[in-house]
Amino acid sequence: MKDFRSVADAVAEEIAAGRLKGGERLPPQREFARRHAIADSTAARVYQELARRGLTVGQVGRGTFVTDVPGAPAPAPALSEPADSRVDLELNHPVVPEQAGLLAAGLEKLVRSDRLESVLRPVGPAGTPAAREAAADVLTRGRWRPDPERILFAGNGRQAISAAVAALTRPGARLGVEEFTYPVLKAIAARLGVTLVPLAMDGDGLIPEAVEEAHRADPLHAVYVQPVLHNPLSLTMPARRLDRLADALLTSGIDAIEDAVWAFLRDDVAPLASRAPERTVLVDSLSKRLSPGLSLGFAVAPAVAAGRVAGALRSGGWTPMRFPLEAMAQWQADGAVDVLVRAKRREAGVRQEIAHRHLGGFRTCGDPFSYYRWWELPSPWRADTFVAAAARQGIAVTPAAAFASGRHRGPQAIRLGLASPTRETLSRALATLAELARSAPEDFAGE
Repeated sequence: MKDFRSVADAVAEEIAAGRLKGGERLPPQREFARRHAIADSTAARVYQELARRGLTVGQVGRGTFVTDVPGAPAPAPALSEPADSRVDLELNHPVVPEQAGLLAAGLEKLVRSDRLESVLRPVGPAGTPAAREAAADVLTRGRWRPDPERILFAGNGRQAISAAVAALTRPGARLGVEEFTYPVLKAIAARLGVTLVPLAMDGDGLIPEAVEEAHRADPLHAVYVQPVLHNPLSLTMPARRLDRLADALLTSGIDAIEDAVWAFLRDDVAPLASRAPERTVLVDSLSKRLSPGLSLGFAVAPAVAAGRVAGALRSGGWTPMRFPLEAMAQWQADGAVDVLVRAKRREAGVRQEIAHRHLGGFRTCGDPFSYYRWWELPSPWRADTFVAAAARQGIAVTPAAAFASGRHRGPQAIRLGLASPTRETLSRALATLAELARSAPEDFAGE
Protein backbone atom coordinates (compact mmCIF):
# COMPACT_ATOMS: atom_id res chain seq x y z
CA MET A 1 0.00 0.00 0.00
CA LYS A 2 1.42 3.36 -1.03
CA ASP A 3 2.06 5.96 1.66
CA PHE A 4 0.41 9.30 0.85
CA ARG A 5 3.67 11.15 1.56
CA SER A 6 5.60 9.22 -1.08
CA VAL A 7 2.90 9.99 -3.64
CA ALA A 8 3.01 13.66 -2.61
CA ASP A 9 6.82 13.60 -2.99
CA ALA A 10 6.43 12.29 -6.54
CA VAL A 11 3.98 15.05 -7.46
CA ALA A 12 6.27 17.64 -5.86
CA GLU A 13 9.13 16.40 -8.05
CA GLU A 14 6.89 16.75 -11.12
CA ILE A 15 6.17 20.36 -10.15
CA ALA A 16 9.82 21.17 -9.45
CA ALA A 17 10.90 19.66 -12.77
CA GLY A 18 8.38 21.75 -14.64
CA ARG A 19 6.36 18.80 -15.88
CA LEU A 20 3.47 20.22 -13.85
CA LYS A 21 3.44 23.97 -14.37
CA GLY A 22 2.11 26.85 -12.26
CA GLY A 23 -1.61 27.33 -12.86
CA GLU A 24 -2.10 23.79 -14.16
CA ARG A 25 -5.17 22.01 -12.81
CA LEU A 26 -4.75 18.67 -11.08
CA PRO A 27 -7.31 15.96 -11.88
CA PRO A 28 -10.25 15.40 -9.54
CA GLN A 29 -9.24 13.31 -6.54
CA ARG A 30 -11.10 10.19 -7.68
CA GLU A 31 -9.40 10.29 -11.07
CA PHE A 32 -6.03 10.90 -9.38
CA ALA A 33 -6.66 7.87 -7.16
CA ARG A 34 -7.34 5.64 -10.20
CA ARG A 35 -4.24 6.87 -12.02
CA HIS A 36 -2.00 6.13 -9.04
CA ALA A 37 -3.76 2.94 -7.92
CA ILE A 38 -4.51 4.32 -4.48
CA ALA A 39 -7.64 4.65 -2.38
CA ASP A 40 -9.80 7.78 -2.66
CA SER A 41 -8.99 8.57 0.99
CA THR A 42 -5.26 8.34 0.23
CA ALA A 43 -5.68 10.71 -2.71
CA ALA A 44 -7.43 13.19 -0.42
CA ARG A 45 -4.48 13.07 1.97
CA VAL A 46 -2.07 13.61 -0.94
CA TYR A 47 -3.95 16.74 -1.98
CA GLN A 48 -3.97 17.99 1.61
CA GLU A 49 -0.22 17.39 1.89
CA LEU A 50 0.50 19.25 -1.36
CA ALA A 51 -1.54 22.22 -0.14
CA ARG A 52 0.22 22.12 3.22
CA ARG A 53 3.59 22.34 1.44
CA GLY A 54 2.31 25.37 -0.48
CA LEU A 55 2.57 23.58 -3.85
CA THR A 56 -1.14 23.70 -4.72
CA VAL A 57 -4.15 25.83 -3.99
CA GLY A 58 -7.82 24.85 -4.06
CA GLN A 59 -10.42 27.10 -5.67
CA VAL A 60 -14.02 26.57 -4.71
CA GLY A 61 -16.02 25.12 -7.62
CA ARG A 62 -12.98 24.97 -9.91
CA GLY A 63 -10.57 22.40 -8.49
CA THR A 64 -6.96 22.19 -7.33
CA PHE A 65 -4.22 24.11 -9.15
CA VAL A 66 -0.43 24.09 -9.02
CA THR A 67 0.95 27.21 -7.35
CA ASP A 68 2.88 29.52 -9.65
CA VAL A 69 6.48 28.89 -8.50
CA PRO A 70 8.85 29.57 -11.40
CA GLY A 71 12.33 28.14 -11.11
CA ALA A 72 11.78 26.30 -7.86
CA PRO A 73 14.47 23.69 -7.14
CA ALA A 74 13.41 20.11 -6.59
CA PRO A 75 12.29 19.50 -3.03
CA ALA A 76 14.15 16.89 -1.08
CA PRO A 77 12.37 13.60 -0.52
CA ALA A 78 10.78 12.93 2.84
CA LEU A 79 13.59 12.80 5.36
CA SER A 80 12.82 9.77 7.45
CA GLU A 81 10.12 7.37 8.38
CA PRO A 82 7.14 9.02 10.08
CA ALA A 83 7.33 9.24 13.84
CA ASP A 84 4.91 7.22 15.94
CA SER A 85 3.19 10.28 17.40
CA ARG A 86 2.43 13.70 15.91
CA VAL A 87 3.37 16.99 17.56
CA ASP A 88 0.96 19.64 16.33
CA LEU A 89 2.59 23.05 15.87
CA GLU A 90 -0.09 24.06 13.35
CA LEU A 91 -3.22 24.32 15.47
CA ASN A 92 -2.90 26.72 18.38
CA HIS A 93 -5.11 26.15 21.44
CA PRO A 94 -3.78 27.66 24.70
CA VAL A 95 -4.54 25.54 27.77
CA VAL A 96 -3.44 26.19 31.37
CA PRO A 97 -3.65 23.81 34.36
CA GLU A 98 -6.30 25.78 36.28
CA GLN A 99 -8.61 25.90 33.26
CA ALA A 100 -10.78 22.84 33.89
CA GLY A 101 -11.42 23.57 37.56
CA LEU A 102 -12.43 27.19 36.99
CA LEU A 103 -14.75 26.36 34.12
CA ALA A 104 -16.34 23.40 35.91
CA ALA A 105 -17.35 25.58 38.85
CA GLY A 106 -19.30 27.92 36.58
CA LEU A 107 -20.95 25.11 34.67
CA GLU A 108 -22.23 23.51 37.87
CA LYS A 109 -24.38 26.57 38.46
CA LEU A 110 -25.88 26.35 34.96
CA VAL A 111 -26.87 22.70 34.99
CA ARG A 112 -28.97 22.90 38.15
CA SER A 113 -32.56 21.92 37.43
CA ASP A 114 -33.85 25.40 38.30
CA ARG A 115 -31.63 27.01 35.60
CA LEU A 116 -31.13 24.40 32.91
CA GLU A 117 -34.46 24.96 31.19
CA SER A 118 -33.80 28.67 30.71
CA VAL A 119 -30.23 28.29 29.46
CA LEU A 120 -31.34 25.82 26.77
CA ARG A 121 -33.92 28.14 25.22
CA PRO A 122 -33.30 29.50 21.69
CA VAL A 123 -31.63 32.85 21.23
CA GLY A 124 -30.94 35.15 18.27
CA PRO A 125 -27.78 36.99 17.19
CA ALA A 126 -28.47 39.81 19.68
CA GLY A 127 -28.37 37.35 22.58
CA THR A 128 -29.79 38.69 25.83
CA PRO A 129 -29.20 41.98 27.67
CA ALA A 130 -27.26 40.16 30.39
CA ALA A 131 -25.10 38.36 27.82
CA ARG A 132 -24.34 41.63 26.01
CA GLU A 133 -23.28 43.32 29.25
CA ALA A 134 -21.05 40.37 30.14
CA ALA A 135 -19.59 40.31 26.62
CA ALA A 136 -18.80 44.03 26.83
CA ASP A 137 -16.77 43.33 29.98
CA VAL A 138 -15.02 40.36 28.33
CA LEU A 139 -14.07 42.47 25.29
CA THR A 140 -12.92 45.56 27.23
CA ARG A 141 -9.36 46.44 26.27
CA GLY A 142 -7.08 49.48 26.52
CA ARG A 143 -9.71 51.67 28.25
CA TRP A 144 -12.21 50.81 25.49
CA ARG A 145 -15.44 49.08 26.40
CA PRO A 146 -17.85 48.37 23.54
CA ASP A 147 -21.43 49.57 23.70
CA PRO A 148 -23.39 46.45 24.74
CA GLU A 149 -26.16 47.41 22.30
CA ARG A 150 -23.70 47.03 19.43
CA ILE A 151 -22.69 43.45 20.30
CA LEU A 152 -23.93 40.48 18.25
CA PHE A 153 -23.15 36.80 18.75
CA ALA A 154 -22.17 33.97 16.40
CA GLY A 155 -21.62 30.26 16.86
CA ASN A 156 -17.84 30.82 16.73
CA GLY A 157 -15.22 33.32 15.65
CA ARG A 158 -15.02 32.06 12.08
CA GLN A 159 -18.74 32.53 11.69
CA ALA A 160 -18.45 36.07 13.03
CA ILE A 161 -15.80 36.79 10.37
CA SER A 162 -17.97 35.21 7.66
CA ALA A 163 -20.95 37.34 8.68
CA ALA A 164 -18.86 40.53 8.72
CA VAL A 165 -17.46 39.82 5.24
CA ALA A 166 -20.93 38.97 3.92
CA ALA A 167 -22.39 42.14 5.44
CA LEU A 168 -19.72 44.57 4.23
CA THR A 169 -19.08 43.17 0.74
CA ARG A 170 -20.91 41.42 -2.09
CA PRO A 171 -19.93 38.87 -4.78
CA GLY A 172 -17.23 40.40 -6.93
CA ALA A 173 -16.25 42.96 -4.30
CA ARG A 174 -12.64 43.80 -3.47
CA LEU A 175 -11.54 43.08 0.11
CA GLY A 176 -8.16 44.46 1.13
CA VAL A 177 -6.10 42.13 3.32
CA GLU A 178 -2.59 42.14 4.75
CA GLU A 179 -0.10 40.38 2.48
CA PHE A 180 -0.01 37.60 5.07
CA THR A 181 -3.44 36.82 6.44
CA TYR A 182 -5.55 34.27 8.30
CA PRO A 183 -5.92 31.24 5.97
CA VAL A 184 -9.60 30.73 6.85
CA LEU A 185 -10.32 34.26 5.63
CA LYS A 186 -9.11 33.20 2.18
CA ALA A 187 -11.58 30.31 2.16
CA ILE A 188 -14.41 32.56 3.35
CA ALA A 189 -13.71 35.07 0.58
CA ALA A 190 -13.64 32.32 -2.06
CA ARG A 191 -16.96 30.92 -0.85
CA LEU A 192 -18.58 34.37 -0.93
CA GLY A 193 -17.10 35.28 -4.33
CA VAL A 194 -15.00 38.12 -2.91
CA THR A 195 -11.65 39.11 -4.45
CA LEU A 196 -8.78 39.55 -2.01
CA VAL A 197 -6.41 42.46 -2.60
CA PRO A 198 -3.01 41.98 -0.90
CA LEU A 199 -1.79 45.08 0.95
CA ALA A 200 1.83 45.78 1.88
CA MET A 201 3.09 45.51 5.45
CA ASP A 202 6.19 46.60 7.33
CA GLY A 203 7.50 46.07 10.85
CA ASP A 204 4.53 47.99 12.29
CA GLY A 205 1.91 45.98 10.41
CA LEU A 206 -0.44 47.06 7.62
CA ILE A 207 0.72 50.24 5.83
CA PRO A 208 -2.15 52.79 5.64
CA GLU A 209 -0.76 54.29 2.46
CA ALA A 210 -1.05 50.87 0.82
CA VAL A 211 -4.76 50.90 1.65
CA GLU A 212 -5.20 54.35 0.11
CA GLU A 213 -3.18 53.45 -3.00
CA ALA A 214 -5.17 50.26 -3.62
CA HIS A 215 -8.43 52.15 -3.10
CA ARG A 216 -7.44 54.82 -5.62
CA ALA A 217 -6.50 52.19 -8.20
CA ASP A 218 -9.83 50.34 -7.88
CA PRO A 219 -12.16 51.02 -4.92
CA LEU A 220 -12.04 48.63 -1.98
CA HIS A 221 -15.31 47.65 -0.35
CA ALA A 222 -13.68 46.80 2.96
CA VAL A 223 -10.39 45.86 4.63
CA TYR A 224 -9.72 42.86 6.89
CA VAL A 225 -6.94 43.53 9.39
CA GLN A 226 -5.34 42.00 12.49
CA PRO A 227 -3.86 44.99 14.33
CA VAL A 228 -2.84 43.18 17.54
CA LEU A 229 -0.67 40.02 17.57
CA HIS A 230 -1.05 39.53 13.84
CA ASN A 231 -1.27 35.90 12.79
CA PRO A 232 1.27 34.71 11.60
CA LEU A 233 3.79 37.55 12.01
CA SER A 234 3.05 38.31 15.69
CA LEU A 235 3.17 42.08 15.00
CA THR A 236 1.19 44.67 16.94
CA MET A 237 0.48 48.08 15.41
CA PRO A 238 1.73 50.96 17.55
CA ALA A 239 -0.78 53.66 18.48
CA ARG A 240 0.46 56.07 15.81
CA ARG A 241 -0.03 53.45 13.08
CA LEU A 242 -3.54 52.63 14.33
CA ASP A 243 -4.39 56.35 14.33
CA ARG A 244 -3.09 56.72 10.78
CA LEU A 245 -5.03 53.66 9.59
CA ALA A 246 -8.22 54.98 11.18
CA ASP A 247 -7.71 58.31 9.36
CA ALA A 248 -7.24 56.47 6.06
CA LEU A 249 -10.45 54.49 6.55
CA LEU A 250 -12.50 57.53 7.53
CA THR A 251 -11.12 59.71 4.73
CA SER A 252 -11.58 57.03 2.06
CA GLY A 253 -14.94 55.79 3.35
CA ILE A 254 -13.71 52.19 3.66
CA ASP A 255 -15.17 49.75 6.19
CA ALA A 256 -12.86 47.56 8.26
CA ILE A 257 -13.19 44.08 9.76
CA GLU A 258 -10.92 44.02 12.80
CA ASP A 259 -9.94 40.49 13.85
CA ALA A 260 -9.22 40.65 17.59
CA VAL A 261 -9.23 36.94 18.38
CA TRP A 262 -5.71 37.03 19.89
CA ALA A 263 -5.84 40.60 21.19
CA PHE A 264 -6.91 39.56 24.70
CA LEU A 265 -3.22 38.79 25.29
CA ARG A 266 -2.37 42.51 24.89
CA ASP A 267 -4.94 44.44 26.92
CA ASP A 268 -2.76 47.57 26.78
CA VAL A 269 -3.69 48.29 23.14
CA ALA A 270 -7.03 49.93 22.37
CA PRO A 271 -8.58 48.51 19.18
CA LEU A 272 -9.03 50.12 15.80
CA ALA A 273 -12.76 50.08 16.60
CA SER A 274 -12.11 52.70 19.29
CA ARG A 275 -10.57 55.00 16.70
CA ALA A 276 -12.98 54.49 13.78
CA PRO A 277 -16.11 53.05 15.45
CA GLU A 278 -18.47 54.06 12.66
CA ARG A 279 -16.36 52.18 10.08
CA THR A 280 -15.23 49.08 11.99
CA VAL A 281 -16.78 45.71 12.74
CA LEU A 282 -14.68 44.07 15.45
CA VAL A 283 -14.80 40.26 15.59
CA ASP A 284 -13.60 38.10 18.46
CA SER A 285 -14.24 34.69 20.02
CA LEU A 286 -14.25 32.83 23.31
CA SER A 287 -12.25 29.70 22.51
CA LYS A 288 -8.71 31.16 22.72
CA ARG A 289 -9.50 32.98 25.97
CA LEU A 290 -11.11 30.03 27.72
CA SER A 291 -11.03 26.59 26.09
CA PRO A 292 -10.84 25.14 22.55
CA GLY A 293 -14.22 23.45 22.83
CA LEU A 294 -16.07 26.61 23.91
CA SER A 295 -17.54 27.96 20.74
CA LEU A 296 -18.88 31.52 20.76
CA GLY A 297 -18.14 34.42 18.43
CA PHE A 298 -18.63 38.17 18.91
CA ALA A 299 -19.22 40.96 16.39
CA VAL A 300 -19.21 44.56 17.58
CA ALA A 301 -20.90 46.40 14.73
CA PRO A 302 -21.63 50.11 14.21
CA ALA A 303 -25.31 51.03 14.03
CA VAL A 304 -25.18 51.47 10.26
CA ALA A 305 -23.94 47.89 9.74
CA ALA A 306 -25.54 46.04 12.67
CA GLY A 307 -28.67 45.06 10.76
CA ARG A 308 -26.66 43.63 7.87
CA VAL A 309 -24.37 41.68 10.18
CA ALA A 310 -27.34 40.29 12.11
CA GLY A 311 -29.03 39.37 8.83
CA ALA A 312 -25.90 37.58 7.62
CA LEU A 313 -25.72 35.62 10.88
CA ARG A 314 -29.32 34.50 10.48
CA SER A 315 -29.16 33.64 6.78
CA GLY A 316 -25.85 31.84 7.16
CA GLY A 317 -27.10 29.69 10.02
CA TRP A 318 -24.40 31.22 12.22
CA THR A 319 -26.49 32.28 15.21
CA PRO A 320 -25.28 31.09 18.63
CA MET A 321 -26.70 28.62 21.09
CA ARG A 322 -27.89 30.09 24.35
CA PHE A 323 -25.85 27.79 26.60
CA PRO A 324 -22.41 29.27 25.77
CA LEU A 325 -23.81 32.79 26.19
CA GLU A 326 -25.03 31.91 29.68
CA ALA A 327 -21.75 30.14 30.47
CA MET A 328 -19.72 33.14 29.32
CA ALA A 329 -21.80 35.46 31.51
CA GLN A 330 -21.38 33.15 34.50
CA TRP A 331 -17.60 32.83 34.06
CA GLN A 332 -17.27 36.58 33.68
CA ALA A 333 -19.29 37.19 36.85
CA ASP A 334 -17.25 34.58 38.77
CA GLY A 335 -13.94 36.14 37.69
CA ALA A 336 -12.88 32.98 35.84
CA VAL A 337 -12.34 34.86 32.57
CA ASP A 338 -9.88 37.32 34.12
CA VAL A 339 -7.98 34.55 35.93
CA LEU A 340 -7.62 32.47 32.77
CA VAL A 341 -6.58 35.43 30.61
CA ARG A 342 -3.82 36.36 33.06
CA ALA A 343 -2.67 32.74 33.22
CA LYS A 344 -2.55 32.46 29.43
CA ARG A 345 -0.51 35.63 29.14
CA ARG A 346 2.04 34.20 31.56
CA GLU A 347 2.07 30.87 29.72
CA ALA A 348 2.68 32.62 26.39
CA GLY A 349 5.80 34.22 27.85
CA VAL A 350 7.10 30.86 29.09
CA ARG A 351 6.59 29.27 25.69
CA GLN A 352 8.27 32.13 23.86
CA GLU A 353 11.26 31.67 26.18
CA ILE A 354 11.37 27.97 25.23
CA ALA A 355 11.29 28.93 21.56
CA HIS A 356 14.06 31.50 22.02
CA ARG A 357 16.21 28.95 23.83
CA HIS A 358 16.10 26.55 20.91
CA LEU A 359 15.81 28.97 17.97
CA GLY A 360 17.80 31.96 19.20
CA GLY A 361 20.44 31.48 16.52
CA PHE A 362 17.91 31.69 13.69
CA ARG A 363 15.87 34.53 12.16
CA THR A 364 12.61 34.31 14.07
CA CYS A 365 10.14 36.80 15.54
CA GLY A 366 7.43 36.42 18.15
CA ASP A 367 5.82 38.82 20.59
CA PRO A 368 6.41 37.78 24.24
CA PHE A 369 2.61 37.63 24.64
CA SER A 370 1.84 35.60 21.52
CA TYR A 371 1.51 31.86 21.00
CA TYR A 372 3.19 31.67 17.61
CA ARG A 373 6.59 32.36 16.09
CA TRP A 374 7.55 33.24 12.52
CA TRP A 375 10.74 31.54 11.30
CA GLU A 376 12.63 32.56 8.16
CA LEU A 377 14.44 29.36 7.32
CA PRO A 378 18.18 29.26 6.64
CA SER A 379 19.35 28.57 3.10
CA PRO A 380 19.15 26.16 1.31
CA TRP A 381 15.97 25.05 3.03
CA ARG A 382 12.68 25.74 1.26
CA ALA A 383 9.47 25.99 3.23
CA ASP A 384 7.73 23.12 1.45
CA THR A 385 10.73 20.83 1.86
CA PHE A 386 11.14 21.74 5.52
CA VAL A 387 7.44 21.14 6.20
CA ALA A 388 7.76 17.67 4.66
CA ALA A 389 10.95 17.00 6.60
CA ALA A 390 9.34 18.05 9.87
CA ALA A 391 6.34 15.83 9.13
CA ARG A 392 8.66 12.83 8.80
CA GLN A 393 9.89 13.66 12.29
CA GLY A 394 6.29 13.66 13.47
CA ILE A 395 6.02 17.47 13.75
CA ALA A 396 3.38 19.51 11.91
CA VAL A 397 4.23 23.12 11.02
CA THR A 398 2.66 25.64 8.62
CA PRO A 399 4.45 27.09 5.55
CA ALA A 400 4.34 30.79 4.71
CA ALA A 401 2.36 30.01 1.56
CA ALA A 402 -0.67 29.11 3.68
CA PHE A 403 -0.86 32.74 4.82
CA ALA A 404 0.10 34.52 1.57
CA SER A 405 -2.87 36.47 0.22
CA GLY A 406 -1.48 36.96 -3.29
CA ARG A 407 -0.24 34.61 -5.98
CA HIS A 408 3.29 34.55 -4.65
CA ARG A 409 4.09 31.96 -2.03
CA GLY A 410 6.04 34.38 0.13
CA PRO A 411 9.43 33.89 1.79
CA GLN A 412 10.95 30.55 2.75
CA ALA A 413 9.39 30.71 6.19
CA ILE A 414 7.11 28.76 8.48
CA ARG A 415 4.82 29.57 11.38
CA LEU A 416 5.18 27.66 14.63
CA GLY A 417 2.13 27.38 16.87
CA LEU A 418 3.42 27.12 20.45
CA ALA A 419 0.19 26.58 22.36
CA SER A 420 -1.05 23.02 21.85
CA PRO A 421 1.73 20.64 23.09
CA THR A 422 2.90 20.40 26.68
CA ARG A 423 5.97 22.48 27.51
CA GLU A 424 8.17 19.38 27.51
CA THR A 425 6.85 18.17 24.15
CA LEU A 426 7.23 21.66 22.70
CA SER A 427 10.83 21.85 23.85
CA ARG A 428 11.70 18.48 22.32
CA ALA A 429 9.96 19.37 19.05
CA LEU A 430 11.75 22.71 18.72
CA ALA A 431 15.09 21.06 19.48
CA THR A 432 14.41 18.58 16.68
CA LEU A 433 13.47 21.35 14.25
CA ALA A 434 16.58 23.36 15.15
CA GLU A 435 18.78 20.33 14.48
CA LEU A 436 16.97 19.77 11.22
CA ALA A 437 17.48 23.39 10.13
CA ARG A 438 21.22 23.19 10.84
CA SER A 439 21.53 20.27 8.44
CA ALA A 440 21.43 20.41 4.65
CA PRO A 441 18.33 18.87 3.03
CA GLU A 442 20.47 16.49 0.98
CA ASP A 443 22.04 15.09 4.15
CA PHE A 444 18.77 13.28 4.79
CA ALA A 445 17.75 12.35 1.27
CA GLY A 446 16.90 8.69 0.93
CA GLU A 447 16.69 7.92 4.64
